[in-house]
Amino acid sequence: MASPALISDTDQWKTLQAHVGAIHKTHLRDLMTDADRCKAMTAEFEGVFLDYSRQQATTETVDKLFKLAETAKLKEKIDKMFKGEKINTTENRSVLHVALRAPRDAVINSDGVNVVPEVWAVKDKIKQFSETFRSGSWVGATGKPLTNVVSVGIGGSFLGPLFVHTALQTDPEAAECAKGRQLRFLANVDPVDVARSIKDLDPATTLVVVVSKTFTTAETMLNARTIKEWIVSALGPQAVSKHMIAVSTNLKLVKEFGIDPTNAFAFWDWVGGRYSVCSAVGVLPLSLQYGFPIVQKFLEGASSIDNHFHTSSFEKNIPVLLGLLSVWNVSFLGYPARAILPYSQALEKLAPHIQQLSMESNGKGVSIDGVRLPYEAGEIDFGEPGTNGQHSFYQLIHQGRVIPCDFIGIIKSQQPVYLKGETVSNHDELMSNFFAQPDALAYGKTPEQLQSEKVPENLISHKTFQGNRPSLSFLLSSLSAYEIGQLLSIYEHRIAVQGFIWGINSFDQWGVELGKSLASTVRKQLHASRMEGKPVEGFNPSSASLLTRFLAVKPSTPYDTTVLPKV
Repeated sequence: MASPALISDTDQWKTLQAHVGAIHKTHLRDLMTDADRCKAMTAEFEGVFLDYSRQQATTETVDKLFKLAETAKLKEKIDKMFKGEKINTTENRSVLHVALRAPRDAVINSDGVNVVPEVWAVKDKIKQFSETFRSGSWVGATGKPLTNVVSVGIGGSFLGPLFVHTALQTDPEAAECAKGRQLRFLANVDPVDVARSIKDLDPATTLVVVVSKTFTTAETMLNARTIKEWIVSALGPQAVSKHMIAVSTNLKLVKEFGIDPTNAFAFWDWVGGRYSVCSAVGVLPLSLQYGFPIVQKFLEGASSIDNHFHTSSFEKNIPVLLGLLSVWNVSFLGYPARAILPYSQALEKLAPHIQQLSMESNGKGVSIDGVRLPYEAGEIDFGEPGTNGQHSFYQLIHQGRVIPCDFIGIIKSQQPVYLKGETVSNHDELMSNFFAQPDALAYGKTPEQLQSEKVPENLISHKTFQGNRPSLSFLLSSLSAYEIGQLLSIYEHRIAVQGFIWGINSFDQWGVELGKSLASTVRKQLHASRMEGKPVEGFNPSSASLLTRFLAVKPSTPYDTTVLPKV
């Protein structure tokens, strides 16, 4: 029986491989002189403008990528996702994060059932609960209104909501709605994270949201039990039902934990953790902080891009263009990384979220049919807001390794500042760098230019910039909840496009399982050694040595009494 075909076996893939040689003969400083090319390599939708003219590509390259997309049946795969077909074949699940932000009257099926009414039932419940909470009608065990929220969850239950929260904090409308409130996140099982998340908080005015679909996630549940102990030690065991709620589908374990099941908010198997920020995972804590109307604007922004992605021609489809160009950079030009560079401090948590979204989705070595890939897929994502990144790692992207960059700029600042007498406003100073850096990467600086500037000969090679380093630029009109939703959806669908082209399953994550199972073995050893004095056994010499060294030091907490953070 023949093995399933890989995209790399197709004529269109081989045509692009052959095309690489022609691109290597070009330089961006020459390509950028072609005004028609620059104009053609743009796309715009609802205030989001994309300029990809600084990619190492021509309009011919893009045409060849469209043909590759046709061969990969990209349109068909997108349609299958929106129809609720079980495209996550290894887990036999639909992939329907788009349903989480669909209009109330939309029809999106999974297993023949329209899931949109279920989604809106949960959103209506969140709206009602958050209004009760924010009005002060919901009070804690001492009768005080609750103004602090700690959301306990890890991975997609943390990174996505944290990104949105951080972006909303300085939006004037959202900030006004959040006055007098705090939202914190507890993710890491490191007790330091526990200490930081509850520092200066009063249990009597704090509500804890425990986010775990199964209510069995090891790190999350240990953190949840720790925070529960913090509440109980201050307020008594009866306080749990007033100070803790859940996002989970396991109502039995929720009830056993002490949380009233009526205060549990559902989400579904067809929502992957890293795609769950638009479910109760993100919508609940964000609504408690900012109010449901603000969060609904965020969902509407994401939905607008969903519709654009599903219905627009590939030539003007922003997520499709981005996904195809990423495939080009990774699999054909051989660039393994991507830098996400928002020129907005409000987007400081975008890169960590996209890092998980991208690397957990597309960090695969086999096709969806289980065939080992003969080409590179996935990329290493990292980033930092400008101009901070310029003083950190831009040296490498200018004169070291070639790393394609995403520059993200905002036309209207969330917090405009101008000092009388200054040449430009603070935001214009920031944006001066946003516009300059892509050209510096593209054009570089030649030895001839340096010689004309009378640079000493011994420094010419040190000050030469090769240029020809690809980037693309987003320009958003503003950064309100709506645009934050748009940006999230653009990256989600871009990553899906890459996976659809590569022929991988972007919606499972088997790679996270092995380490967790090995940690279980270590956990048992630590317990046996701490409680029963048993020696380290059953590990390789290196691990055994490390464990023995670790156990040789008396633990900072005794194992016969409860100890909570002292911060």
